[in-house]
Amino acid sequence: MFCLAGPLAAATAVEGTVRALEGVRVLDLSRILAGPFATMTLADLGAEVIKLESPGAGDDTRFWGPPFIEGESTYFLAVNRSKLGITLDFKNPKGRALLGKLIERSDILIENFRPGTLDRLGLGFEDLARSHPRLIYCSISGYGHTGPRGPEPGFDAIIQAESGIMSVTGAADGPPFKVGASIADIVTGMYAVQAILAALYQRQESGQGQKIDIALLDSMVSTLTYQAGIYFATGRTPQRMGNRHPSIAPYETFEASDGFFTLGVTNDPQWHRFCEAVELQDLENDPRYVGVLQRVKNADTLRARLVDLFRRRTVTHWLEILRRAGIPCGEVRTVAQALEEPQLRARNMILQVQHPKVGWIKLTGSPIKMSRS
Repeated sequence: MFCLAGPLAAATAVEGTVRALEGVRVLDLSRILAGPFATMTLADLGAEVIKLESPGAGDDTRFWGPPFIEGESTYFLAVNRSKLGITLDFKNPKGRALLGKLIERSDILIENFRPGTLDRLGLGFEDLARSHPRLIYCSISGYGHTGPRGPEPGFDAIIQAESGIMSVTGAADGPPFKVGASIADIVTGMYAVQAILAALYQRQESGQGQKIDIALLDSMVSTLTYQAGIYFATGRTPQRMGNRHPSIAPYETFEASDGFFTLGVTNDPQWHRFCEAVELQDLENDPRYVGVLQRVKNADTLRARLVDLFRRRTVTHWLEILRRAGIPCGEVRTVAQALEEPQLRARNMILQVQHPKVGWIKLTGSPIKMSRS
């Protein structure tokens, strides 16, 4: 029925620091990515996270691979460090009783069942709030707990498609693409953490918990920002532009003789420095390119000139010149190259954590850096 499984993976705390969420307990009924990413973030901040999984099955991602390390899915390992694990069947009376004790001792419950599932089991927010008024109850779902599509399931790729993100991702003359990372799940997990922290702060004043309703669709639509602004202002739907930007030029990816790099010229002072750096003085005061608006209007002719120029020399050559001139730029790297960046190690973004079965493994760290915590 239930089995205490112990720590899923433990990251070593920095000696002498105060953990920001010390004393906060999170009961994690979520699985796959959005919820586990949120609870991992809370664990990184010092909360005690108890991850509850179904006996004999567990989180779906335990079986997602390859790759696996000693039979453990690297997908699962990537978002479940620093949590305590327990398997429990809360449809069984004894398991339900144990779950009740865990809820009684928890500050936060986070789940990502389809809306209505836990309500039918007497584990919805309204049921629990009567006996646990301080409980912060965070629900993550595809479309939210209100509206006509609430009961539908929603996964990352489906939400990227439904939100419009895929329609603006990819080459202008090619098919729509999803983002290379599970951006809908990750952004939703981030919003869940923001909402939970706000609810904890508000509980200090009121003494009351509350329900948090976070939808993947809402979260992804919020990322449209200026793309949505284009539609609202003009009535025209934004189109795929590859790596180009609809409102800035040059702001995209270029091919050098040995690879690709990106650069961003976002204002006129940068434009003048850019032209001097790459020895295109004849373009500096060309009326077609004076001012951001003119550069966007004439982006095609500008790009043609730059494409011809940049293919003549290496990525390293252009990055050195552009950085010396203070122009934002960067190499297009593989994941392997990116993870070997010394800056990441200096920022403690590559962690070594110990798993009770696998041993020492590497994971990406937390981007949250705080002076006292």
